[in-house]
Amino acid sequence: METTTATLGGAVLALFGGALLFWCAAEVRLRHRVRRRGVSTVATVVAESDAHGELDSAPLISFATEPALVGPASAGPRGSASRVGGGLAVEACELVLTRPRGHTPLRRPAGLVPGTAVRIAYDPRRPGLAVLARGEAGSRAVVADLLWTALGLGCLAAGALLLLLAR
Repeated sequence: METTTATLGGAVLALFGGALLFWCAAEVRLRHRVRRRGVSTVATVVAESDAHGELDSAPLISFATEPALVGPASAGPRGSASRVGGGLAVEACELVLTRPRGHTPLRRPAGLVPGTAVRIAYDPRRPGLAVLARGEAGSRAVVADLLWTALGLGCLAAGALLLLLAR
């Protein structure tokens, strides 16, 4: 292999592998943080409104957020707060329609059909950021994370090897 080709190919593979490893680590960290610090609730799998939505492996889910107390000076991010005793305000519940993060099988599991109730956790500051609860995700999520990590490590190793051989 020519030196320029090996250098360019090694750089591309190393860059792709590094970016993939960074994405895997960030995604796993985000899901763990939301599961640990987020609000647990039950969501309902919703039927897709278009035919292309059925091709997405992550189901469309709907859930209501819990009411939150906000400070006396703020009226909440959506202006939907009402005053209660003590000067605090209660923000109204919000209905959220989103897809959970971290669910990437090739096809949707049979247990996530429309109308099914699933346990999730969501970030109260950003309700659109939801993840399936640990038991709902199953062992397939761990296997998928390991496969993506192995792909990233393989590309990074192959790129580093090509860069070393090009010198």
